[in-house]
Amino acid sequence: MFFRNVLATLVALVIFFMAAFFLFIIAAGIITATGDKPVDISDNTILHLKLDRPILERSVENPFGGLVMVGASAGYGLNELKQSIRRAAQDDRIEGILLEPEFVYAGLAKLYELRKELESFKESGKFIIAYSEYLTESEYYLASVADEVYLPEEGILEFNGFRAEYNFIKGTLDKIGVESEVFRAGEYKSAVEPFTRTEMSDASREQTEAMLDSFYKTYLNDISRTRQVTQDDLRTVADSMLATHAKDALQYDLITDTKYFDQVIEELKEITGVDSAEKLKSVRINPYLKSTESLFDGSERIAVVFADGEIINGKGDANYIGSESLSKQLRKLRQDDRTKAVVLRINSPGGSSLASDVIWREVLKTAEEKPIIASMSDIAASGGYYIAMACDSIVAQPMTLTGSIGVFSMHFSAEELLEDKLGITTDVVKTGMLSDVFTMSRPFTEYEKELFQRSADETYQTFLKKAATGRSLTVSQVDRVASGRIWSGVQAKQHGLIDELGGLEDAISIAASAAGLEEGAYKLRYYPRQKTFVEQLMTELTGDYEESKIKSTLGDFYPLVQQIRNLQNYQGLQMRLPFDITIH
Repeated sequence: MFFRNVLATLVALVIFFMAAFFLFIIAAGIITATGDKPVDISDNTILHLKLDRPILERSVENPFGGLVMVGASAGYGLNELKQSIRRAAQDDRIEGILLEPEFVYAGLAKLYELRKELESFKESGKFIIAYSEYLTESEYYLASVADEVYLPEEGILEFNGFRAEYNFIKGTLDKIGVESEVFRAGEYKSAVEPFTRTEMSDASREQTEAMLDSFYKTYLNDISRTRQVTQDDLRTVADSMLATHAKDALQYDLITDTKYFDQVIEELKEITGVDSAEKLKSVRINPYLKSTESLFDGSERIAVVFADGEIINGKGDANYIGSESLSKQLRKLRQDDRTKAVVLRINSPGGSSLASDVIWREVLKTAEEKPIIASMSDIAASGGYYIAMACDSIVAQPMTLTGSIGVFSMHFSAEELLEDKLGITTDVVKTGMLSDVFTMSRPFTEYEKELFQRSADETYQTFLKKAATGRSLTVSQVDRVASGRIWSGVQAKQHGLIDELGGLEDAISIAASAAGLEEGAYKLRYYPRQKTFVEQLMTELTGDYEESKIKSTLGDFYPLVQQIRNLQNYQGLQMRLPFDITIH
């Protein structure tokens, strides 16, 4: 009886706390959602773009509006940002944009795409004023598109060029007694180098320098055009860090003037005819989007499928592209008569060779039924390129990182670690000579090495042949720009690896034209289905929250630790981007 009462009490407590928890969430949503509800927009309103969260491919749907998720996934969707800017350009009630980039976390291609949308906004005759207290290269790239760029008197500008930084863990493996055995096809396929070298190979350095130089030229060209400062002058300022403070940035014409935020607000009031004593009329991104109608109101559909993350076998999630999940989605769209065309939006460094090939097959089958266009975001390399090459057309941004046509596989032998350092010995009973080929307790034999190298070479030839077919090139033409080499979007266009330079909207326009659809005569549908708020919340509380704690604890060491943790994803043949590249 006693235990039954105790159990009943515990159950009641669990139910109570769960109910209280969800009531708290609902209450918090009600309290904080007001900022994201549709609002009445009056004339002379300013669209306030305060970019203080990561820029993702698409926003996370949240029925509680302004309730911010606790993990790293909370951010602005590039798609939604561009949509709000595009609508504002056509909205007579919107006078201009106040752009506040604050610690923007986004890839170069996303920044380029967003910047182009802001440039298009200015063509409507409306203004953009940018303000920030601290501008890194990323923030300044966006801010420089504005008519006026302001920093406070003690504001800081980081303008010193790009760098690509790689981490090598061979020294760590040597210390713990783990030996890596590598099998690759492609001279430039340097994704294995962190495990076999302590510095970049000549081939890796060559391709990285060429790619980074291409990105930097695009970056400087865009800033030069809008700030009317020559590229040579910009290089001089960056190379010697001549403009780290606001007064120096003003001297070299990188900003318009020094102003504090209250002064910027007063300027906006004056422009919009608001009395100084009144409140500036402004609206944020989310409530503005909810207060306006969709730009695409037709009855026909174009599907935009987001493929974001590493490519793995099986089902994917928010961070991984699963071959099973994406193939199933493409199959449904191929069989859906209402869907007239598909745009495959790719942001992926690649991954499993097998999974990439499974997805490629579904893309090919889809292309036989209806137009399918690839739109490349920040990265669409190796396996990310593989799943694009069967599309009818490939569209990439100048600062997209793509190519890396190559293959590798790896094996790790922990014999020294086990026996010499831990005192663990291994014995085995097997039915065949190669039954224990995947054990980590011993290195590969010469025969096994030949076997795995032959497999890599054969898969590489398959990659070349399918790329040649998809791009209407010869195998030798593809081979000359393959070998695992990475390219910028500009370089990829020059070598015939992509068709057009442009963003998602350009890919959608190409898809609509291929399907015979006129502008405004179709709706956009986005896939895959986003998780419900409860699903997102539980993921955040269990997974991303723990991950965010790890990130905050490790700081700058997190990418290195993540690289080691990702070794479990290197099983089997891989079509993966060289290193985990971070460009600063």
